[in-house]
Amino acid sequence: MSDFSAPTFRIGFVHPRYWHTWLGVGFMYLASWLPYRVQFYLGRGLGRLMYTLMKRRVGIADRNLALCFPEMTRAERAAMVKENFANSGLALFETGMAWFWPKWRINKHVTIEGLDTLIDLEKQGKGVLLIAVHSLNLEIGARGLSDQTPGVGVYRPNANPVYDWFQFRGRMKRNIGVDRKDVKSMIRYLKEGHRMWYAPDHDYGRRRSTFAPLFAVEKACTTTGTSLLATAGHATVVPFSVIRQRRNGQYHVKIEAPIKHFPKDAHEAAVVTNQAVERLILRAPEQYMWLHRRFKTRPEGEPSLY
Repeated sequence: MSDFSAPTFRIGFVHPRYWHTWLGVGFMYLASWLPYRVQFYLGRGLGRLMYTLMKRRVGIADRNLALCFPEMTRAERAAMVKENFANSGLALFETGMAWFWPKWRINKHVTIEGLDTLIDLEKQGKGVLLIAVHSLNLEIGARGLSDQTPGVGVYRPNANPVYDWFQFRGRMKRNIGVDRKDVKSMIRYLKEGHRMWYAPDHDYGRRRSTFAPLFAVEKACTTTGTSLLATAGHATVVPFSVIRQRRNGQYHVKIEAPIKHFPKDAHEAAVVTNQAVERLILRAPEQYMWLHRRFKTRPEGEPSLY
């Protein structure tokens, strides 16, 4: 269900310009029914091919690691980037799992730790701002969590209407969808005691942002949306992570204890949020989306880091 106009099927979706999208989603659907082990090796193989072809993204990932972890040797970064791309290829298959697997198969592969935290807050009538990072397996972890405890999903429409239709259906099976630009509805849902997933770890530009430390980067452009939503929505901030256990096909969702005394000041809140982001990333750094230009926005007068 959705709080805004959900994407609906239109006859124009069968136009030849969208055939490549239908083929891609069709492949995702069919592949999702393969044994997990087969999908695992196919995905990592695709990731290794991406590593060979996507040299610009390889450079971005390497640069991000160099900025965040200056103590890493070049060889250590190279190994991390290769593993990261293998996981990036697997993420495409994990998205298919999240969108198309039946609940019983999700439950077989996804375990959740700390669910009592959310249940206790729900009993108290408190809204929860669940903050996560863009781990490569977030789709399947979020699906597993929503199957157990539905909430509000912040939704960013895709420019391709056919893919957007599939994406919305896949992600919002049990969740309420809200447009990421509709801050008023987000705040209202939190005030009403709903739980809402939010990812404050990317560089979203200067609007509603401040510069706060992130790993070894002293001035990382950080959204102040976390502070706005938590304060105006009277919400409790709870971090959670999704980790794929190395090679056994199990995904572990860990819900942390609420952040006590979350700051109301936007900059102080950004500092605390980035500390949580660091902690979540470090649980499995090779499974984080390092391909994003995390530090592209710089303070006025400072040169680009890329």
